[in-house]
Amino acid sequence: MRVDEDLEYREGIVLDRPAKPGKGSLVNCGMRKEVRIDKQLNPGLRVTVRLEKPQNPEAKVRKGTVVSSHHPREVSGLYWGYSVRLASCLSAVFSECPFKEGYDLSIGTSERGSSVDQVTLPSFRHALVVFGGLEGLEAGVDVDPKLEVTDPSVLFDFYVNTCPSQGSRTIRTEEALLISLSALRPHLEEAVKTPRDS
Repeated sequence: MRVDEDLEYREGIVLDRPAKPGKGSLVNCGMRKEVRIDKQLNPGLRVTVRLEKPQNPEAKVRKGTVVSSHHPREVSGLYWGYSVRLASCLSAVFSECPFKEGYDLSIGTSERGSSVDQVTLPSFRHALVVFGGLEGLEAGVDVDPKLEVTDPSVLFDFYVNTCPSQGSRTIRTEEALLISLSALRPHLEEAVKTPRDS
């Protein structure tokens, strides 16, 4: 966000400044004024802050409340970034799913998959899109001691080629990510419009 953008939420870093008794820590939220939060927290901690409304324009600092990093998305419906989870192996991507009910849509990407143009995705709550490394998802299957399959396509609801006729031996993961999400976007949007059966 820009310095002068007036939004309800900001991300910030707790400053290493002594707090007055009964007052919360100061946080740098990337604005012209620092934010006094409702808690005393350790310096250097990243926090999500909900800014109080209305604010006194004459005050030296703004006032805010620390909220969960999920709060802007869950309460206000805002996109608030993504989270990253490190899995020790391919099977752990599924077995350590952060959602109690698991992923209800899984998509593997591979040049050996069917064309993304032909796919119709069902409605979903939690989708997973998996990319392989230079040797593809096959290499991830080969080194995973918990998997007894050799064909990675059986692990996914859909196994798609998001870049048919790619013309090069390999596509780097950072390129595959952008290509695949662009190719999947209309299919995902259509699936979201479709009402769930349950």
